[in-house]
Amino acid sequence: MARAATTSDAFNAVAEPRRRQILTYLAQRERPVGDIVIALSLDQPSVSKHLGVLRRVGLVRVRCDGRHRYYSTNAEAIRPLHEWTGTFERLWSRRLIRVKERAEKSFQSSESKSPNPIPKEES
Repeated sequence: MARAATTSDAFNAVAEPRRRQILTYLAQRERPVGDIVIALSLDQPSVSKHLGVLRRVGLVRVRCDGRHRYYSTNAEAIRPLHEWTGTFERLWSRRLIRVKERAEKSFQSSESKSPNPIPKEES
């Protein structure tokens, strides 16, 4: 099966680590390209290319003010990414809770079998 082009799908677009860096940086507030270049230590043509991809898939918006372009995240377009990853966050949270419960049960069990239990400190 052929892979979708990064310019047509938000999930493929964010597969690129630098694009995720840019989105994270823009999540704080609207920024011009020059700020992104400096903050992320990337060259300007690369930042412009990545912003173009993010714009085409709708993850960022651009606002022009004279000759300046300001980029910001598009929260509505990011929502499907967030919802999809939330599925896995809930899965891992449940699994981690079960691991914690097993570890605590195992610790309590081994503590009760210990021939010389360590006295607990009094408060």
